[in-house]
Amino acid sequence: MKPAASRSDVGASYASDSKQLQAPRYRWREECGVFGVWSGNRPVADVCYLGLFALQHRGQESAGIAVSDGMHVDLEKGMGLMTDVFKTRVPSLKGHCAIGHVRYSTFGGTSFANIQPIFASFASSSGGGFVCLAHNGSLVNAKKLRAQLEARGCVFQSTSDSESMLNLIVLNSAPTIEEKILSSLETVEGAYSLALVAGVRDDADNTHEARLIGVRDPHGFRPLCLGRLGERGEYVLASESCALDAAGAEFVRDVQPGEMVVVSRKGIRSFFLRKKARPASCVFEYIYFARPDSTIDGLNVWQARYRMGRQLAREFREGYPGVAPDAVVPVPDTGIAAAIGFSAESGVPYAEGLIKNRYVGRTFILPEQNVRRSTVGMKLNPLRENLKDRKVILIDDSIVRGTTSARLINLLRKAGAAEIHMCVSSPPITHPCYYGIDTSIRKELIAAVSTVEEIHKTIGTDSLHYLTLRGLLESVNDAEGEKMCTSCFHGRYPTDVTEVAL
Repeated sequence: MKPAASRSDVGASYASDSKQLQAPRYRWREECGVFGVWSGNRPVADVCYLGLFALQHRGQESAGIAVSDGMHVDLEKGMGLMTDVFKTRVPSLKGHCAIGHVRYSTFGGTSFANIQPIFASFASSSGGGFVCLAHNGSLVNAKKLRAQLEARGCVFQSTSDSESMLNLIVLNSAPTIEEKILSSLETVEGAYSLALVAGVRDDADNTHEARLIGVRDPHGFRPLCLGRLGERGEYVLASESCALDAAGAEFVRDVQPGEMVVVSRKGIRSFFLRKKARPASCVFEYIYFARPDSTIDGLNVWQARYRMGRQLAREFREGYPGVAPDAVVPVPDTGIAAAIGFSAESGVPYAEGLIKNRYVGRTFILPEQNVRRSTVGMKLNPLRENLKDRKVILIDDSIVRGTTSARLINLLRKAGAAEIHMCVSSPPITHPCYYGIDTSIRKELIAAVSTVEEIHKTIGTDSLHYLTLRGLLESVNDAEGEKMCTSCFHGRYPTDVTEVAL
């Protein structure tokens, strides 16, 4: 089999690193989103586009789609939103298998060379093939893997940890693509939910096909689910179930931690990594990152946030029995479900007090501090009629550095709020994340260097209450703390993070 031809000139794409748009690395940003689709007999580029569009909230820095017919790859990618990257062209190859990726840089710089999916060909006894890979997560032994690969003569085209996984796969000597992937990932540590297209030759009838492959790391840090399109034997993979709805697919199940699913003409096959680990799904998917209409590992995100709000109300009532608020006001959008839950539990009326400009991105994940400052007022505007002379419970999902919270409180004060009691639907964030969220260094996390009382004074509230860790875990059906990763609240990590610890 000849190396796959890419109609987008994949090699040339990687050569654009001189045009780096490098952002400061230590910024709290959400991770990435992956999507994949396989059909036995029809083009699927448009389905991939729709599914990936539904995951735009998971990455607004760059996007890419790779489509294959088993012999060739058509790869289109670029910086910006989906509407920017695919303004003039969605991959036109009439291929039956595709993967897509939306990205924020959690490892490596913000550059064209780091945009995914990434591509490589490989040689084998059967003539070789190719792999395209899209990765959600972050590896904690990436530097070690890269050094080992460079010692073997591997030349890297990007600064992304994802390229190390791709090189491990194509250099592996196992006879099948499935064995190559499983064997390679035994040496990988950290978070990875992968969508891959593999172009291989079917020895049984000497034909070529593209297989869709999904892999979730043994801890299950990042979500990945499987869906079905109608009754035609077509399947999709997605970071969140909301993308299945957008693509017209029916949810089948979540990919299990440590599982690899392979979709091909043979149907769906399931394999498991030999490495075993305790479950550690990221609790922040439920607090902030995932869309509320997604269901992850059996729990709907909106319902989880609603429960957080009810628990917040119970804890606030115990801690501040003398406060008689007039309204519960969410910070949109991620605070809405928790605010509705708080209102239902407390009996305090729910009210919109902040109106969101839908055309401004999340300040939480903008790259520069001065940009964050300038966009808070553009993004949220107070509804004065619902705030003036009222005692307000303000519900937000988290406080990271405190700068955005302080500006929100100032907006509400100027709008005439009589009192502002802030309730946060997560515990204080005291430690960085190393599993796919590009966080600040620890000294920039306000809860790592300040007490709750100090934070309350810094941001200007009348009171401040964080949801307890126990309350959070009960809200996500993990009362014993055996299924979720909560290391950003206490610094006890599920893996060795020595290589990446800040």
